[in-house]
Amino acid sequence: MKLQKHPEYREKLWLALEIGNSRLHWALFIGETLECVWDTDHLPESVIQQMAQCRTLDDLPIEIFPLSLLSGKQREIIAETSSYLPIFVASVVPQQTALWQNYPHIRVITLDQVPLKGMYPTLGIDRALALWGAGKTWGFPMLVIDAGTALTFTAADANQCLVGGAILPGIGLQFATLGQKTGQLPLVETHNFTLPPRFALNTQEAIQSGVIYTLLAGIKDFIEAWWSLFPEGKIAIKGGDRTLLINYLQAQFPKIAAHLIVEPNLIFWGMQKIVMKNG
Repeated sequence: MKLQKHPEYREKLWLALEIGNSRLHWALFIGETLECVWDTDHLPESVIQQMAQCRTLDDLPIEIFPLSLLSGKQREIIAETSSYLPIFVASVVPQQTALWQNYPHIRVITLDQVPLKGMYPTLGIDRALALWGAGKTWGFPMLVIDAGTALTFTAADANQCLVGGAILPGIGLQFATLGQKTGQLPLVETHNFTLPPRFALNTQEAIQSGVIYTLLAGIKDFIEAWWSLFPEGKIAIKGGDRTLLINYLQAQFPKIAAHLIVEPNLIFWGMQKIVMKNG
């Protein structure tokens, strides 16, 4: 079901769900206010059917909605909510989206409902929503960097028109590819915020150096190209590797790092802007 006008959500409880490639990302809103966020695994159809019978968040299984995230005041608001729970969905996994079609109060946000101009049909809804959320919150022109499984750049100008972007493997995916697709190179993971030596004397650090320094140089190049087009353009960063990359950028390019807006919930802010606008 496509998004229609929903003025009742301005004051009421609603859920936002981003269906990612490997996880479900949830947010609880009360009207315009983002109360909390959490992640779960993809849910089987049987659990989704069980959710369809729940009238309040209190009825949901704890593995779907951890009530411990909420304050006492938030729990009071939830306890007073007696209607079924509306869920607004943005998905990049069509097979998972199909499992939710029988949930009675689902609203799927599609690309044509994002007010950005000049979008192309295969632009990911996650990229569009993150860009819309960032631009409407901090202003356009806006460049969004998503440091997830893929590292993406998505930008719009002052007229809220899509400039374009780029997609490349994220830092974890680059490490994994070298480990899985080569016979002699080890699988490398990094949770260390310290930059490796640029000219390494062992294989593991050589992989870290090659991936990290070229990735940082690429990010710097895209940001400088962005500023050459839009000197006053803003930049927001999200994604699971955002903290790692921010730390590396602070060490390598501190002036660039100082200009970055760090906000993990950009997609939810984009969903909020659309739901509230339609109200």
